[in-house]
Amino acid sequence: MILPLQEAIGKLIADGQTVALEGFTHLIPMAAGHEIIRQRRRDLTLVRMTPDIVYDQMIGAGCARKLVFSWGGNPGVGSLHRFRDAIQNGWPRPLEIEEHSHAGMVNRYVAGASGIPFAVLRGYVGTDLVGQTATIAPITCPFTGEHLTAVPALTPDVTIVHAQRADRTGNVQLWGITGVQKEALLAARASLVTVEEIVPELTPVPGAVVLPSRVVTAVAEAPQGARPSYAHGYYERDNTAYQNWDAISRDRERFTHWLDTQVLTPQATTPGGTRDG
Repeated sequence: MILPLQEAIGKLIADGQTVALEGFTHLIPMAAGHEIIRQRRRDLTLVRMTPDIVYDQMIGAGCARKLVFSWGGNPGVGSLHRFRDAIQNGWPRPLEIEEHSHAGMVNRYVAGASGIPFAVLRGYVGTDLVGQTATIAPITCPFTGEHLTAVPALTPDVTIVHAQRADRTGNVQLWGITGVQKEALLAARASLVTVEEIVPELTPVPGAVVLPSRVVTAVAEAPQGARPSYAHGYYERDNTAYQNWDAISRDRERFTHWLDTQVLTPQATTPGGTRDG
């Protein structure tokens, strides 16, 4: 189903849902995150292996009740200041966190995509996360007696990813660094893929991942929809935007001005929206 982005978010995202916006280094679904902000969704549990500035923006806009993650930061720059403000000061609302390792998050998505209730791994043994995170539990192998840890499957209500292109029947193609998008999408109850363009047919690309239309709930065309991250083969990373975000996000008043002028107003059309303060 191919829909305009506004309609797709309106149909798929509701208050109180668990929503994953995945993408690693590039193909980060910024335009979709901004549309969620514009539609003023609230009480979301946001899931992402590496929350960066799009989640900082969504947290600062009051969309999030909880964050499930394994690392958070402004890549190459520093902290996420809206995230820190929510944790330390409860602004604009308190934020619950659930922290895992990268391996734990990947295995949780894989379990969800596989239709099994939990995943088992060695990676948490001896770490502080076992005592800090309720969704990490010790387990004994029934065959060898080895002590391991289990983590529950991740099954978001909706997973959103960005890709380079889709065809007119909703098959999606992405390439470059693909991260955990495929697993996160297959684990979800519903999915939205924003794409740089919709083409008559998908031509083969070395190393590409193709998501067939049968596993994709909706596709929305969103050119430049990953900015200021990059889309391999389409545009480069806007490093200045990431650097500027550090100053914008440090101050509540400056952030609120940015949100009003760069995201919430009708003329706010730049997906990255971080050049102006």
